[in-house]
Amino acid sequence: MSRVAAKRSKAKPAAVAVAEPVRLGKLRIGRGCPLLLIAGPCVIESEDSALRHARHLKKLADKVGVQFVFKSSYDKANRTSVGAFRGSGMKSGLQILARVKREVGVPVTSDIHSPEEAEAAAAVVDILQIPAFLCRQTDLLIAAGRTGNVVNIKKGQFMAPEDMRHAVDKVRSTGNNNVFLTERGTSFGYRTLVNDFRAIPIMRELGVPVIFDATHSVQRPGGLGHATGGDRRFAPMLACAATVAGADGIFMEVHEDPDKALSDGPNSLPLEWLPDLWKRLQHLTGVSCRVDGNR
Repeated sequence: MSRVAAKRSKAKPAAVAVAEPVRLGKLRIGRGCPLLLIAGPCVIESEDSALRHARHLKKLADKVGVQFVFKSSYDKANRTSVGAFRGSGMKSGLQILARVKREVGVPVTSDIHSPEEAEAAAAVVDILQIPAFLCRQTDLLIAAGRTGNVVNIKKGQFMAPEDMRHAVDKVRSTGNNNVFLTERGTSFGYRTLVNDFRAIPIMRELGVPVIFDATHSVQRPGGLGHATGGDRRFAPMLACAATVAGADGIFMEVHEDPDKALSDGPNSLPLEWLPDLWKRLQHLTGVSCRVDGNR
């Protein structure tokens, strides 16, 4: 082996900068913190459904020993067709999420789609979620940041991971540093998403925690013609891979009967899959491989 080759073989991976954990009540998201799981039905279908799912997921999270945030959207503005179910609407949806927080005792999150929604949503939800297609919308990001709430920006399917620094900077320009990013796959041709797991350490280099969205990553946008399709079989495998790659949390849409879900059913996970999967993810946090070589 030449001296140059020998030198290269001993080179260490570059260190990755990691921010201080984001604080959310008793939860801590990021470096050295327990795995965060964000889960729930894609959209609020009814008050009873939201409460039923939240109670089930909270019980499982307590049993497995993971941090948990309940996710369900009051409005899904980005639907394939005009007749698709969008949710309960903001006023009713926020009332339902407030009841989930009060009675189940868990933090909640939902999408917002316009700057005008930010303040009203922030009065109820703990994490304001910026949809992937809106991750470059300056006014939306600034309005979310100004609330002081935790802001979760989903990386656009069209965005390079390193370019998400600008979205983070827009939120931070308000003085709000409680921000993290979510990787949810990258467009690859028509109706297909792929995952480049380098995105996780690359976005962590921006000094923010990174969540991996396992179920949106297996979507096939418009794949059913009138609606988005997907293949839920691959979501658990991707979730495990992302955890090993150093993700600080996993996002997944789940449903008691995915084939009858009113939104994103093909990529939503059945509740009965979760106990084994969440236990596996919890175990994998102890063997995750960071780019800097540290576990």
